[in-house]
Amino acid sequence: MSYIGWAILGALGLFIIVTLIRAALWKAKKTEVEPLPDEAVDEARALAHLSGAIQIPTISQDDDDDVDWAQFQRFHAFLNESYPLIAKNLPCEVVRKGSLLYHWKGKSPDLLPIAMLSHMDVVPVSPGTEDDWTYPAFSGHNDGEFIWGRGAMDMKNHLICVMEAVETLLEEGFTPERDVYLCFGDNEEILGSENSGARHLALALKARGVTKLESTLDEGGAMLPVNVKGILNSVLAGVGIAEKGHCDIEISVNAKGGHASQPPNHTALGELAKVIQRLEKRQFKAKMTPLMSKIIDSAGRHLPYWLRIVAVNHKLLRPVLLAAMKQIPPAACMVRTTTAVTQAFGSPAPNVLPQKASVVANFRMMPGTTTQDLVAHIKKIAKNKNIEVKVLRTNEASKYSSTESKSFEAIRRLVFHFHPEAIMAPFLVMGGTDTVKYDSMSDHCYRFSPFLAPVDLLLCCHATNERLPVAAVGEGVKFFKYYIKDAAG
Repeated sequence: MSYIGWAILGALGLFIIVTLIRAALWKAKKTEVEPLPDEAVDEARALAHLSGAIQIPTISQDDDDDVDWAQFQRFHAFLNESYPLIAKNLPCEVVRKGSLLYHWKGKSPDLLPIAMLSHMDVVPVSPGTEDDWTYPAFSGHNDGEFIWGRGAMDMKNHLICVMEAVETLLEEGFTPERDVYLCFGDNEEILGSENSGARHLALALKARGVTKLESTLDEGGAMLPVNVKGILNSVLAGVGIAEKGHCDIEISVNAKGGHASQPPNHTALGELAKVIQRLEKRQFKAKMTPLMSKIIDSAGRHLPYWLRIVAVNHKLLRPVLLAAMKQIPPAACMVRTTTAVTQAFGSPAPNVLPQKASVVANFRMMPGTTTQDLVAHIKKIAKNKNIEVKVLRTNEASKYSSTESKSFEAIRRLVFHFHPEAIMAPFLVMGGTDTVKYDSMSDHCYRFSPFLAPVDLLLCCHATNERLPVAAVGEGVKFFKYYIKDAAG
């Protein structure tokens, strides 16, 4: 073997040895947090109020005219009756048609305020599935183990626990240092609504002169117990520091039409099929973002040695990892803008050639990718000058929020206070939240719900038998009490 060959072999051997040593040393350090005094919580009251909140069907609809606004008024009255100290001490304004804006004045008006975000609306129960529920969908039934009903997980649990925390702090005579706003939207479930309650709440704040917020806290993150034999047994705490955008785009092709007995080589649908094929084949480029590297760094240190060998070298192995991730949909959506053709429309009858054929594609944009980028991408790869591209509905992606803030540190301390064994990492939220409407007002917009629930319960959101573990409610109230004291105290 030549000198060069021996040099290459030696360098490779050295690299392997260094990698094995790095993986052995690349372990998670035990997180030390100062112990916190116990917080008083009226858990029975919180459970009763959550049950009562679920019993009011505050269902949002695409068209405001289809919404039963009387139910939202009932919900407002329910909150006023359930939380008398909040009703007395926090001025409340109804924004748009059903959104609520509470203002808790702090001692130091010169400090930037924080905002606690939630939404009152829930999705409807799918017609024909009402009898599939163990308990009626709007019963709020408490069987001692779970509270059942639409909104138990998304997200009347979050809203009620915030209200319980504020009411209890008022009972204890607490006054925050900085102002606190409670912003409760009325149509978060309607993605891309131009008449978004959250948008109107943000505008209401700006009209009051509040153009900047220290931080916001909303739903989006989660606490998941994970037990994969031989790999991981812990609680995963994901804190959303950004969210993907959402855009529905209609792509159409026009043709002459006519009788199906005399078809051209390609009908309008046939031409459109070529466009669909190109859209699916030429997806947006996958990238190993700084956030993805943070996720691997946070979680990878908890993996067994053989997997740490890969994780510790994830930057070097980036092409291989991205190639693998692109083949796994839950992983692919973390590293690229996704394309999903979801609807198709053609002629009104089987024997009629379509004069116009259309499909609707749903895009979930990575931060940094805009609606204009999507339109340009479609036109570039379609290779068909006759297509029409129409944006039906869009929510731009958020920016990335900093993890170097008082509020993020407060979340971190509380996660490890309640679950010392937890693995905490920032992550990218796939779905839409109200937070994006406040994106221009703060560099510290976080998405996290402190309710420990297994994956199967998370999958019940928007589905049959939505329910929340009873044990999660008291901890949720404590979390928000601690958080308000820390972030606004």
